[in-house]
Amino acid sequence: MSLPARGLKLLALREHTRLELGRKLARYTEDEAEIARVLDDFERRGWLSEARALAQVVSARRGRFGAQRIRRELQQKGHAPEAVTAALPDLRAGDHKAARTVWQKRFGTVPVTREERAKQVRFLQGRGFELSTIFRVIGGADDADEP
Repeated sequence: MSLPARGLKLLALREHTRLELGRKLARYTEDEAEIARVLDDFERRGWLSEARALAQVVSARRGRFGAQRIRRELQQKGHAPEAVTAALPDLRAGDHKAARTVWQKRFGTVPVTREERAKQVRFLQGRGFELSTIFRVIGGADDADEP
């Protein structure tokens, strides 16, 4: 299978950043110039789009993860720092609602003991939510209280 065919096959599954697709195609050739040509051609044709890849990650992760975790994933996937920074205000705006949804699904009741509280905080931190958001959710603050 040719390198462009492999690239198209990967793009058919989901959007990729240039860095991600380049890494995956590097398994099939050592010629970095050929990879660059393929990626340039894909971008020129509109098949490879950083903006679409960023939007797809944000959309897929928004309901289950906080802004910190999504930001980290975007950085790992090779998105430009400016694009990640531009996406953060929108992500943070919905953090309280997402945290409440995740917390409600997993726990649903306000913690009574210190151990329960610690467990719930650790879980939500692992999902990428900020401590201020976590304490508002665990404390029972509803969406109307959101700043």
